[in-house]
Amino acid sequence: MRKVISNSVRTTKFATREDNKERWLLFDAEGKTLGRLASNIAKYITGKNNPIYTPNADLGDWIIVINAEKVKITGNRSELKEYITHSMYPGGQKVKSYKELINTKPEQIIRLAVKRMLPKTKLGSQLINKLNVYKGPEHPHKAQNPIEINL
Repeated sequence: MRKVISNSVRTTKFATREDNKERWLLFDAEGKTLGRLASNIAKYITGKNNPIYTPNADLGDWIIVINAEKVKITGNRSELKEYITHSMYPGGQKVKSYKELINTKPEQIIRLAVKRMLPKTKLGSQLINKLNVYKGPEHPHKAQNPIEINL
């Protein structure tokens, strides 16, 4: 006699944006290494810390980074690191050093580091908008009651 197996179908639940309860998280960049800070931020923005993580869905949290001017990099990178942009016109290449950028736009350093760790798709373009970086210790998101994350 054969054993009858039920015909129930097993399905995998794919999470959607509505399934995610979005939180606001606060990171303090003071004294933190740029790459390690950026990789942790990218993990929270994509939602990889969440048990219902789905690669093709926006399940991440909103991120606030303060004290961007006090982020550090290791070794001799402060003299060697360069940020290159190109306008796509002949002779349109612009090169800025790390020291020049940390003095003028320290927010851009963290934003670029995180953006380059996100997927290079429409989803990645959507996720980078969840990152808010501020030069000093003040931010205008007190109403969202951000949870401070210590790394």
